[in-house]
Amino acid sequence: MTRVAAVDCGTNSIRLLVADCDPVTGELAELDRRMTIVRLGQGVDRTGRLAPEALERTFAACREYAAVIKELGAERVRFVATSASRDAENRGEFVQGVLDILGVEPEVISGDQEAEFSFTGATRELVAHDHLERPFLVVDIGGGSTEFVVGEDHVRAARSVDVGCVRMTERHLVVDGVVTDPPAPEQIAAMRADIEAALDLAAETVPLAEARTLVGLAGSVTTVAGIVLGLPEYLSEEIHHARISYEQVREVGERMLTATHAERAAIPVMHPGRVDVIGAGVLVLLAIMERIGATEVIVSEHDILDGIAWSIA
Repeated sequence: MTRVAAVDCGTNSIRLLVADCDPVTGELAELDRRMTIVRLGQGVDRTGRLAPEALERTFAACREYAAVIKELGAERVRFVATSASRDAENRGEFVQGVLDILGVEPEVISGDQEAEFSFTGATRELVAHDHLERPFLVVDIGGGSTEFVVGEDHVRAARSVDVGCVRMTERHLVVDGVVTDPPAPEQIAAMRADIEAALDLAAETVPLAEARTLVGLAGSVTTVAGIVLGLPEYLSEEIHHARISYEQVREVGERMLTATHAERAAIPVMHPGRVDVIGAGVLVLLAIMERIGATEVIVSEHDILDGIAWSIA
């Protein structure tokens, strides 16, 4: 067994997984898994730069994670950075800060690499379920981008497109620095048009129409599952592999896009960092389901973070 630490730093959140991995049997024994909303991608779509306050929030989380990694004695650490740091002019500041704190240089991976890790993490357990039709379509709805991956046991095609819950919110729902609460119909329509255009791009590379089982990853999808299940708090074990119907996703989408900030914040499973961006996240999921005619989505708590851990092992 190899004790590894995987860090996934996205546009909206940074996450840590420390686990014992057996590269022979493929078993992963989780020791610590945590997530912090840092909104690293704050303003990147508009300015092209990582904001100083966003960098400091991210570095504070890195210092916390460094202490956990040291305490648990991980032998190897891999830090993967995704959409926001790919887009930023000043990503050198980000790289140096992480290196100083964790002792490893963040790998600013491509969208295709991101998709590969997501697929591995999400489907490692599902391939043993013979009743699930192939191919899988794994969709990872992040803050800045969404990854689409089609495959059976391995990746067949992948594409990353620049629609995510933070990017769509900042592009369409922010007026004079404030998120519209709730958004106007024309704002929702403009956001939906952007998402549809991104789906057209994804379909150029990924055979979306061939998908038979949809697997959804990341906070927007897991939050939808928690709302549908009526959980009193965020319970990962209840959400993992929940099967949520199209109608349930549509109902949650309508609710999130018509609710006020206070009403969304009062939902027990809602993380404070997702209150303003959940509407955009649900709209991305809904558009995907409609595009491929999916009647349900299987929600996975295992995603890019687990894929990074497997890559280390």
